[in-house]
Amino acid sequence: MSRIGRLPVAVPDSVQVAILGSDVTIKGPKGEMKRTFSPRINVAFDQEGKQIIVTRQNDEPAVRALHGTTRALIQNMVTGVSTGFTITLEIDGVGYRAEMDGTTLVLNLGYSHPIRIEPADGVSFETDAKTRQVRIMGHDREVLGQIAADIRKLRPPEPYLGKGIHYLGERIRRKAGKAGKGKGGKK
Repeated sequence: MSRIGRLPVAVPDSVQVAILGSDVTIKGPKGEMKRTFSPRINVAFDQEGKQIIVTRQNDEPAVRALHGTTRALIQNMVTGVSTGFTITLEIDGVGYRAEMDGTTLVLNLGYSHPIRIEPADGVSFETDAKTRQVRIMGHDREVLGQIAADIRKLRPPEPYLGKGIHYLGERIRRKAGKAGKGKGGKK
């Protein structure tokens, strides 16, 4: 049995769970999420233990693959509506900066124009001018990851100086620059 799939998902008191067939709806202080899962995976809510239990009907390879994935998605839903998620991006480079214009994120990344990014539903931005960081907050982990990837794609970090947008703590593989004069040239 799947090591991840067999673990129950603990549900905090502030979260409400509704399961109707293969539809799972979870409501909490940060928002509401609804998702439909495969009918080959059984999802049950234990009222006494306040936990969600995910089981599979058989041991076919396709069903086994869905077991752990379904449990992880439900865990992300519960965590998202109860505490939320945050992704932090760092901006490195002379003249590169991020600022807020109301709820809109405005990025100056060395292009001839500023780039404006409107937040999606349930997503908010926060910037810090001193550390040059952009925090993306929300309850849906998939949406946050996609928005962060789209922002990073606007100016990915380059390998020589490391300038660009990268995730907090991301290691950037650096390349050596030119070797310099006198090495291997004509004499």
